[in-house]
Amino acid sequence: MQTPCILVCSIDINTGYCFGCGRTREEIGGWMTYSDEERSEIMQVLPERLATVERKPRRETRRQRLARERNAV
Repeated sequence: MQTPCILVCSIDINTGYCFGCGRTREEIGGWMTYSDEERSEIMQVLPERLATVERKPRRETRRQRLARERNAV
């Protein structure tokens, strides 16, 4: 089954689209019940949607912070 999921499941409150795949909550919830044609139609509009999502900055991990501090010394 075709899916755009990249396991980054978080919804942008401004657009209502997932930060990872661009689908709405309703689309994510109903994905298994959609026909192949319906899924393909949604997949075609996802790049446009993702362009409107304000990306969250990635959090710095502990490992990245320690490496940054080590390199700063």
